[in-house]
Amino acid sequence: MTTTARAFGYVDSPWPVLERMAEAHRRSWEMLASAGEWWTGAERVSVAAEVRRASAMVDGLPDPGPGPAALPEAAVFAVHKLIGDLPNVTREWFDETIASEGMSDARYIELLGVVVHVWSVDEFHRALSLPLEPLPEPIPGEPTQIRPAGVKPHDSWPPTIWPEDLAESEADIYDGAEYAANVRAAMSLHPDSVRWLADLFDAHYLSWTEIRGEQEPFRVLTRPQRELVAARVSALNECFY
Repeated sequence: MTTTARAFGYVDSPWPVLERMAEAHRRSWEMLASAGEWWTGAERVSVAAEVRRASAMVDGLPDPGPGPAALPEAAVFAVHKLIGDLPNVTREWFDETIASEGMSDARYIELLGVVVHVWSVDEFHRALSLPLEPLPEPIPGEPTQIRPAGVKPHDSWPPTIWPEDLAESEADIYDGAEYAANVRAAMSLHPDSVRWLADLFDAHYLSWTEIRGEQEPFRVLTRPQRELVAARVSALNECFY
């Protein structure tokens, strides 16, 4: 009988990994493999493959190869720009990108969501000196092409949804909060990316409940300790914030 190792098992990790973190990574890969609003599962996995190609180029490693589906040229360039040249992402570049063939503001935001989450999980592995998890097999299905009705121009380049404009289909993305910080609303043009971000955010850093001041009991580090680590990592990554 042949057995297959469970995804994100972490049995060879030199450091203990909480099962709740492994579960979040498995959910992330399930979402990655599925069709979204504007990209198929195969295209989303191809975006993930480009994330790894871009990271390999930055680190001087061998090219791991493309993904299972062809992507618009502008999408490929956008992935490499976000991974390898993020400080030089400008409004002019953003406008040119979303106007390119095969792109739009909504397609860009969904692509950004994939980039953020794949890179985050991969960086977790690199930090622990673990091999990267194989990318998932795409799940058949077509994008829904549903654009949230409440999106409007606000303080960011793409339109976003503020809590007062949420429809029933995305009413959960801010957990009932009356205010959504920019970092939380930034990808709200694609609500599933906000849900995805919240899931990984909770596992890796803080839940939105904790941000409002209530420490969850399973945390090892205190809030100030985690903020110190986060600030250092943000500085090293040249984060805009």
